Amino acid sequence: MDSRIHFFSQKDVISQKVNHELLGIRGRQANEFAELEFPILPGIILDTEIASEVEPKTIKKDINDLLAKCAKLVGKIYGDAKNPMLLKVVISSNLAITNYPALHNFGLVKPTIDGFAKWVGADFAINEVLFLISGMMMIQERIKELEGKPKEQEEIGEKIKLLKKLLGIKQPSNELHGKEEKTPAPKKKTAIEYMDEYAKYFPKGFFDNAENQLLITLSEISRMLGMDEQNDGDTAIMIQPMVYGNYGKDSCAGGFYSRNVITGDKKLQGNFFRDKFNELGTEGHEINKIDSVHLKQLEKIAWALEDKFKEIRYIRFTVENGKLWLIEQRLVDQKSTQSDLKLLLDLAKRKIVDTSYVIKTLDPIRLNEILHPVVNMSSVKGIKSWKGGIAGAPGAAIGKVYFSTNALLEAKKASAQHAEDDRFILVLESSFAEDVKAIEVSTGVLTAEGGYAAHASVVARQYGKVSLVSPALKIKGTKATLGEFSFSEGDYITIDVPFYGESTVYLGETDLIEPDPKTSGLLDFIALSKSFLKEFHVRCNADTPKDAALALSFGAEGVGLCRTEHMFFKADRINVFRDMLLSDDKKERQKALNKLQVMQREDFYGIMKVMAGKEVTIRLLDSPLHEFMPHNSDELQGYIDYVTKVKGTKPSKAEVTARVDALHEFNPMLGHRGCRIAVSYPEIYAMQVKAIFEAAYKLRSEKINAQPEIMVPIVMNMSELKLIAYGKKIEGSNYLGIVDIEETLRKELKTKELEYKIGTMIELPAAALGAGEIARYGRFFSFGTNDLTQTTLGISRDDFTAFMPDYTLFDLIDGNPFSTLDPRVKELIALATDRGRLTRPDLVCGLCGEHGANPENVRFCMDAGLNYVSCSPYSVPIALLAVAQAEIEKAEAKPE
Repeated sequence: MDSRIHFFSQKDVISQKVNHELLGIRGRQANEFAELEFPILPGIILDTEIASEVEPKTIKKDINDLLAKCAKLVGKIYGDAKNPMLLKVVISSNLAITNYPALHNFGLVKPTIDGFAKWVGADFAINEVLFLISGMMMIQERIKELEGKPKEQEEIGEKIKLLKKLLGIKQPSNELHGKEEKTPAPKKKTAIEYMDEYAKYFPKGFFDNAENQLLITLSEISRMLGMDEQNDGDTAIMIQPMVYGNYGKDSCAGGFYSRNVITGDKKLQGNFFRDKFNELGTEGHEINKIDSVHLKQLEKIAWALEDKFKEIRYIRFTVENGKLWLIEQRLVDQKSTQSDLKLLLDLAKRKIVDTSYVIKTLDPIRLNEILHPVVNMSSVKGIKSWKGGIAGAPGAAIGKVYFSTNALLEAKKASAQHAEDDRFILVLESSFAEDVKAIEVSTGVLTAEGGYAAHASVVARQYGKVSLVSPALKIKGTKATLGEFSFSEGDYITIDVPFYGESTVYLGETDLIEPDPKTSGLLDFIALSKSFLKEFHVRCNADTPKDAALALSFGAEGVGLCRTEHMFFKADRINVFRDMLLSDDKKERQKALNKLQVMQREDFYGIMKVMAGKEVTIRLLDSPLHEFMPHNSDELQGYIDYVTKVKGTKPSKAEVTARVDALHEFNPMLGHRGCRIAVSYPEIYAMQVKAIFEAAYKLRSEKINAQPEIMVPIVMNMSELKLIAYGKKIEGSNYLGIVDIEETLRKELKTKELEYKIGTMIELPAAALGAGEIARYGRFFSFGTNDLTQTTLGISRDDFTAFMPDYTLFDLIDGNPFSTLDPRVKELIALATDRGRLTRPDLVCGLCGEHGANPENVRFCMDAGLNYVSCSPYSVPIALLAVAQAEIEKAEAKPE
């Protein structure tokens, strides 16, 4: 036996001494089946060292001997006139993608065609002859091309088109007119007539007998490979018997996944087709309804393959005359994250892999898919759609469209009163702080301006909503268009924002597949991820007890950012807050503050109670004051009605408008905001601080461990933080600091001091550079990387997307700096951390911007010496996995 020719079967494995690269990809896959002792069809491989130089006379005896071995296993003889064994020939390259055709039905020659037809029917036999001819014509076409014979190549090409019509294979569209060929398929002839018609295109004797046909085929393929530059001496030839799902009694064919590719349930998913060669033009049966003997065999095979490859596999099989044969197995590209996750957890549970393998295998970003609904693609057929836009927050959402916060909130109230559908989607040019309340109760938000780091996107991620930004969106009154796609207020739309791939807006309702953290395996996976964490941890951004509880269930170790400004936009608070800001009378202002203090105390009490024993970082008011003002006539009238009801006097629109205008700023994001408001209006921060401590002391009285951390935003130097933290006495004035307010309350309550921390958000380059001095008065730093990126690079997160494509085109910027930290921003973070710890060695540092959920940024934070990242509740599992992977990588990199 030539050492370059190999045989494999269920009981014959190609020796490990043979370099398996010589077998080509398909050859290696077949041998893997053999190694697992699966019922694989036996086969012969002419390896890469002989495939390009086949001499028919030299290999004839070896091929015939091995075909005899195949015949014993399959129960049919190659060339037999009554029950012929047919063969397929596979050109097994080592390239993942090749242009070589599939070649089937060798052994169909004039002496065997009638015998084959008796088993499968005359029409099927004719089709198989045509498939045989078609495949070999493609080989001849390629040979003529390589020989530089264009006329003969063109003639064969036309014949191939004719064969495809005969076989019902769809032809490419007419490039000149953009229309499909409509010429009818010619009438079919007999199998012998086709053999006679096409014999002239092949070497002499091709249809005379089976032995000659195979040797001629191997010789022609070898000749082609020898001339083909695509073959770099790394292509083998594999020969295998063919079996048919319509050949005799108790026959079928089918294909299935080793488990459900959507849910991950360990149950075969697929179909089989009784008395059919394949699934074309026929209705299949669910694979689990196949007879129990074969089902047990298929389950055993499927799950053994999962254990071997550690991934979901797709398997094709044929049952011929009651005997099961595996045709092929391959990896699966289109599958859900949940299915991969459940497979990995199953493998770990059975000790097939260790837990570190599970953590290392899954890309953190893929967890987005488990955390949010996805569109069931079987439900979108026939629904009008528009594709494009910038993903703001992933997932899928269905709802009625409303073009303003007020309209959506009114619709929400009406739906509750009448027990109607309460799913709504907010559609705006751009969103502002006052739109938070609508985003919170919506299922999703569609905006025209901004990008991943825009206000709507950030808020949507915070509340677990779906967000899509589309510059193509045009709104006119109560109608909107996306290109030629249009919808009106009250219409249903579906927004589909996958993390990978293009986003889609559908006109109408689709079906959604809702996430379930328990059944998806996510909670088990989170616990596994956390088992690898050491000192570095993940907190959450949470403004409500509900958000805090959700994040806690997802593995958060405390709250890294509680944005108090969001709390004031609730319907029962916004006008109280406006009244406080617009009041000229100190007593009236204090009355409003007293009302707000009660509300804030309840907020902080709820969040700290949920996070008992864990730090809760509460950022004092940060937003510019203009964001709280009425922005349209409806909001203005609503405020006037509130004042009239509460105070008994009705202010004029002109008077209120004048006061609102007085708060106007030309550049509010760098204007009167954050700690600057506290300098001008110390009573606002005083109210918030007192509410925090009232809530904390109340919790302690209930034996609940509250750990508040009070964060002062937009600090640019140590003097600001010193003033707000410790107060200041000057002639004629006394500024009460956080420490003073806590001490006064403690004395009133006659209780022991509560452990708490004062710190600041580093979001200005000046603060980063002055971190050493600032750390004298702050026990923690939290890097607000959204604003730090804006102030370092001098670009707006809401406007950046307008010119980002141009910058990307010319490689002026590497990626989106509001998603992946810019090197200069990283440098400021590292520098501030180092300088801060020179002053205060136990300084706690964290990152609380939206960058905190990006795995690349998480790695940087760990390397820079930060203690934690904080992100939206739905991003916590992603950050946890990124931390776990980094910890494993570090551990594996250490020398033993």
